This record gives sequence, structure tokens and C-alpha cells, in this order.
Amino acid sequence: MIKLGERQKLSIVKKVNFGVYLADVPKEEEGGFADDTVAGSAKEPEERVLLPGKEVPENAEIGDELDVFIYRDSEDRLIATTRQTELSVGKTAVLKVKEVGKIGAFLGWSLEKDLLLPFKEQTCNLSPGTECLVALYIDKSGRLCTTMKVYPYLRTDSSCKKDDRVEGRVYEIIDKFGIFVAVDDCYSAMIPKKEPAAGIRVGDKVSARVTEVLEDGKLSLSLREKAYLQMEKDAALVMKMLEENGGRLPFNDKADAELIRGKTGMSKNEFKRAVGKLYKQRLIVIEPEGIKKV
Repeated sequence: MIKLGERQKLSIVKKVNFGVYLADVPKEEEGGFADDTVAGSAKEPEERVLLPGKEVPENAEIGDELDVFIYRDSEDRLIATTRQTELSVGKTAVLKVKEVGKIGAFLGWSLEKDLLLPFKEQTCNLSPGTECLVALYIDKSGRLCTTMKVYPYLRTDSSCKKDDRVEGRVYEIIDKFGIFVAVDDCYSAMIPKKEPAAGIRVGDKVSARVTEVLEDGKLSLSLREKAYLQMEKDAALVMKMLEENGGRLPFNDKADAELIRGKTGMSKNEFKRAVGKLYKQRLIVIEPEGIKKV
């Protein structure tokens, strides 16, 4: 069976002046195509695909097996290529937007025909030159398309452990759940909603810490360090904010959690630890309505 959007090994069953035809020939039938005169015979496979002449290996003969990728050309005909492609059906890769049209964005890759990324499959606005992580799928019309909604296509077999540092790319943000990240552009991970992550956008590359490896292999991430390490950074940030605001902040660690997160990017507990550290060092005083630098 010839599989669209996948690499597979097919055998040469017919030679023509513009290339060769390939088919998925069962092992027991190999050798049944002694030459190209069998066209139309009972033994000729019904399903064949053309490999253009410019890609046919030198001295290729009928019966030779070739490793090819199957796609559709500009006229929607199945065609084979020996070129390596960045991705295949069900796999992910980072591709660059070449142009944005009326039905979506068109992504460049190693083949002449660009890949369509429909508007409904985008998780943010795109412009020419933008890099985006996508997965390849076959749409309802039988054509190769891409999607930025890569969650179902990401792997869950990483070797990451708790507290490992990882690099990833943000591919979707859903307020109800959090920030979805593809670690190494292929492993499923998420920064939960409870984690401070202000200013992060789809497409951003992030450096994060693995806080948990879930039973299904997915990763939970944090942009922050372990508590004892992060407290130093948070305390330094509070001091910087004090200096930039005339030595006083109009809120303290008893303020509303959302206000604290919005002003500092910290959770209420993280802010409380930072303030407590500065207070013990006698660098600040805590007032009923705020914090003051000593």
C-alpha cells in the first residue's frame, strides 16, 4: 500500500522516459516484473506512483527497492521523492512561514510544494518569516496539511527526571490549564496555570525545570528554580522594585494573591518568602499598607 506523507520502501515496476513507476510489491511477487513490457498484465500492481527521472538513481533497474517519501504535486497527483523531508505524517518539526494567504499560512520545507497551515489550526497570528512548531496530517480532502495544535502528536518517552533543566517551545496557551510546551520540539510538557509565567507567548523558547514526570510520561515544568534558590532571586527583585519606586511598595505580603502576581510575577507564597528574607536581614520594614526600604 502506498502511504501518503510517509517514507516507505517501494520497488521499481516500470521504466518510462520521464522516470520510473514504483509499487509496494509483496516479497513473493518480486521478480514478476522482468521488464517494462508487463504494463497491463495481471501481475502489474494497480497502485503505482511516479518517481521523476531527475531523482532516479543511476543504473536503477526494475525490481530495485528505493526508500521514498510520498506527497502530492501541484496538480494533486501522488508523487515520490528520494529527498529527505523535515517531517512525516504524525511527526513534528519547526518550519518557517513563507506567506499568509486567504485560507491560511504556507510553510516552506524541502519539497517544491509548500505546506498549508489552515487558520483554524493556528494557535497565534503568523507572519512571513515566523518559525512555528507543527505536525503533519492528512486532511478530509486527502491532502497534506499542518497544525500548530501538536498536543496529540508529541512524544511521552523522554528521559527527563525531576529537577532536570530543559529547553522547549511554547505552542499553545489555554488559560484554563496553562502553557503548553514542546520540550526539544517533540516531548509533551506543560507549565501549569498556578505557575508564574507572565509575558510568555506562543512561539517563545523557554528554559524550565522539570517539577514532575507524570505517570503517562508528560512533563510538568516551572520557569522558576527550587524554592531556596528562587528566594534569593525574588528578594533581589523586590529590592530592585523598591529602589525603582522611591523606596516603598504600596502592598505587602498580606495583599491579594492576584495583585502580587500581577505586580511581581510571583505567587503569594514566593513573595512572602522573599519579603521574610529581606525583613530578617533588616533591609526592609513591613508597614500596614506596604513595604519600606530601610
